[in-house]
Amino acid sequence: MPFSLRPAELNDLPAILEIEQQSLFAAHWTAEQYKAVLGSSVILVAERAGKLCGFLSATAAAEDWEIENMAVAPDFQRRGIADQLMRALIRRAESTSASAILLEVRESNQPARRLYEKHGFREEGRRRAYYKHPLDDAILYALRFAR
Repeated sequence: MPFSLRPAELNDLPAILEIEQQSLFAAHWTAEQYKAVLGSSVILVAERAGKLCGFLSATAAAEDWEIENMAVAPDFQRRGIADQLMRALIRRAESTSASAILLEVRESNQPARRLYEKHGFREEGRRRAYYKHPLDDAILYALRFAR
């Protein structure tokens, strides 16, 4: 059965929080933080048969977009969901004449880094000891659009 993508709705927050809590690498936000950005950010969800399988959250600030969070439920990993979410976000950013999509990722999160690089993101910097529990550097990536 295929997955579908759509913008998140308020009633998706419990499932988003559940998926995020199951992910070691996801940023852990409160329901209030998600509610605060729901109307102003892009939050895409992937679902199959009415069950949320993954999500991606990004904010547009002027011409740059920033990916804030992405996670796929453990039972649905390695099925192309993150790839679909990323492609949808890139298309959306390009359609708004964004100049770049930016993000930071744990150095140790190799699956995410491979995904970003597959989609054309390039490493642009590092923040030493940025992440805690466990301690890890943040690798800064950007996908720059030619305008």
